[in-house]
Amino acid sequence: MELISLSFLTLIAPLLLAIPIMVFFRRKPASSALDPITKMISSTAFIGSQTGGESVINYSYTDLPWTLMMWDVYYFFHYLWAIFYVVWPVTPTDSAELSELSFTYGNVLSLGVHLVLVVLQLGFIVALPFMVILPVWTAVGLIAGFMGVNKLLCMVLNGRGDQVEYRSDPEYAEARKEHEGEVWIFINGVAAGEHWMKSNLNRLAVTFKRPILGIHNKTAGILFDVVECCIQRNWQYATKDVRVCYRIIKEKLYEPQNTKVVFILHSQGGIQGSLIIDWLLQELPQDILSKLEVYTFGNAANHFNNPHRHVRSQRVALRNPLAAKTDSTLKEDDGTTTNKTENREPEIKANLAPEPLEERVPSLTSLTSSTCSAHPSQISDRAIGHIEHYAHTTDFVALWGVLHFTTSTLDSPTMPRFIGRVFARSSPRGGHQFVQHYLDGMFPLQRDANGKLLRDSDGNLVGCVEEGDNEFMESEVIIGNNEGADIEGDLEGEQVQVHSVSPTILRKRATFRREGVVKMRVRELSRLWQYRDGGSPEEHKGRRRDVRKGVTM
Repeated sequence: MELISLSFLTLIAPLLLAIPIMVFFRRKPASSALDPITKMISSTAFIGSQTGGESVINYSYTDLPWTLMMWDVYYFFHYLWAIFYVVWPVTPTDSAELSELSFTYGNVLSLGVHLVLVVLQLGFIVALPFMVILPVWTAVGLIAGFMGVNKLLCMVLNGRGDQVEYRSDPEYAEARKEHEGEVWIFINGVAAGEHWMKSNLNRLAVTFKRPILGIHNKTAGILFDVVECCIQRNWQYATKDVRVCYRIIKEKLYEPQNTKVVFILHSQGGIQGSLIIDWLLQELPQDILSKLEVYTFGNAANHFNNPHRHVRSQRVALRNPLAAKTDSTLKEDDGTTTNKTENREPEIKANLAPEPLEERVPSLTSLTSSTCSAHPSQISDRAIGHIEHYAHTTDFVALWGVLHFTTSTLDSPTMPRFIGRVFARSSPRGGHQFVQHYLDGMFPLQRDANGKLLRDSDGNLVGCVEEGDNEFMESEVIIGNNEGADIEGDLEGEQVQVHSVSPTILRKRATFRREGVVKMRVRELSRLWQYRDGGSPEEHKGRRRDVRKGVTM
């Protein structure tokens, strides 16, 4: 990978010099929709999932790699103001030794090696163009010497072997009988060596009380990792860890005893996860894919695919955007207009366009959560059951990735589809580190009266804070305010699955039907929150039996 990065840096040097010129000739400023989000303090914005459709876009992951690279480099500098939030704030370190920036031997060693790598790699990148004046063998020798030193330093971070698979330590979470059939897999992000990878796994294990399998995305140093990100998301390049993770996920999905595969991604892991999902969508039957759930943090990907299973479900979403926002369990007798010949192929493109009919919505009694339904609603009838993205609005990587591609309002049609609901949080602690910034801020652990982490009699961490004490999960978001508008405007609504069917939720849904806008708490929308401390979202047993048999939900 270092050789590929070297070749790439040689080719991209002229492009870097062209950036100041591009600033004066950009076609349109980046998303104005992101500006109000970025300015918020201690608040959360909900961006509904794009619905999908037949529109063709010219700035997407399917475009020419050099075109994608040009815009990637441009927006890299556009969002450069947030680069320091990759490590800022450095305090608090609420997860103690598991936080990346806490004062421990492993963390200090990792930070020290990364600092040396940044200096060396920055000097190498600056000196690289001037090597053309040197004799060939002299330049080759200098480059080889640098690559050797870089490799040795990275071995300090990644370990000496070729190990890719890691597992969380049993002391943080042991397998439970009630979680039989579940497999949890994690891919780390940029700059995570072996030490930080294991800390990430153990923090996930404490949070969700399940053993976690980790696929190590090895670091080559921060700057080379960024180059690798550009190569992966623009050239669709799959490194060894991508191929290993794809094989593992495919095997786990095919195993009949597994009813659920939960895929958690951070940072660059989001890019790798998007590649894996593309392969899975090409290879696997969709009833098997229904076992998969995906949750990302600070996602750096430029696309996330999750098509509808049937054209009729896409038709319903296009025809009834208000119902698409509530993602209710729709039935023909609940007031939803359906086509009796939906199983046929669409005759003309107009079949996919919203019909100029008065909007009809389900009755109040039909607004039960599709999470608890034995059969998914016609609107949420997607290949992958659940995709959620969590992002900080001051996280450079999230701005360059998920937030850019889900909030941009450039001229149509220009932007790729990025499927999945987004929780965009503005917070003073909104950095990029997986444990210290994301999990500590969104899934904080319980603390005692003295402010120390709460532990049981064996000295093990207890788990997440109780419901009502989590600032992020208790924050309110607005549903139905044209959030995350698709490139086709309001023709395609966003999907919102509500993971509760209490009377309060039903009243809110009634308000939503009546007024089109309603406030809800993040915990009422977040499926991942339902897994905390060993819990699970409420699901009918019939669904689990159907999935186990490999039957389409």
